[in-house]
Amino acid sequence: MGKRDIGPDCAGCGHEVNAKICMDPEGDSHRGCPTLTQKELLDQSNREYERPEILRLAQQASRQEADCYANRDQQPYIMQPTKPRILEICEFAKKMSYKKLGLAFCVGLAKEAGVVAEILSAHGFDVVSVMCKAGRSSKDIIQVPPEDRINRGSDESMCNPIFQANLLNEEQTDFNVLMGLCVGHDSLFFQYAEAPTTVLAVKDRVTGHNPLAAIYLVDSYYRKLRHPELG
Repeated sequence: MGKRDIGPDCAGCGHEVNAKICMDPEGDSHRGCPTLTQKELLDQSNREYERPEILRLAQQASRQEADCYANRDQQPYIMQPTKPRILEICEFAKKMSYKKLGLAFCVGLAKEAGVVAEILSAHGFDVVSVMCKAGRSSKDIIQVPPEDRINRGSDESMCNPIFQANLLNEEQTDFNVLMGLCVGHDSLFFQYAEAPTTVLAVKDRVTGHNPLAAIYLVDSYYRKLRHPELG
């Protein structure tokens, strides 16, 4: 199999970060390295940044990335992160001159969503928020049988990310913030939302919404994740 026949495997690249070819022209590459094998697609993708609305968003995102580190005038530079994501979201939205923010959240994070809405409002944004269960649509609509519901046998309200997205579209939000939508429900929200969307928090019922905890502990308490065959 030739090098160009191998799909990208950046996750399997074991080279040190600053020694990768995507970071250094003299750096090393891994099998299927897209920096080397996908030059035509790279050029096509980079041309998208010529679109004014895409260029502005990319520019401000890059500036926001840099603004999250302190003392960048020091040489040699050692990264010093200074801002939590909620503040980063506020700063980026201001850079983009966004005024109206949509907050789509899970019922399980209703309390946290109240705090987030308060913070966003304190930073001068008009906040429109919608919970996943808004509309009280039955799971009958999506043909989920009673035995596959959380409370078996009940007329359970379904999460409705399409309604959440359409509601924020109707409100003509400039930017949306997602909080804790279920796996798959978040996918539907992204599919239907018209405004750019970022994620403040993702749901992980076991780790207190810190999914990387399981990844950090994969060599100890979560070793079974590497062995799905054990059930």
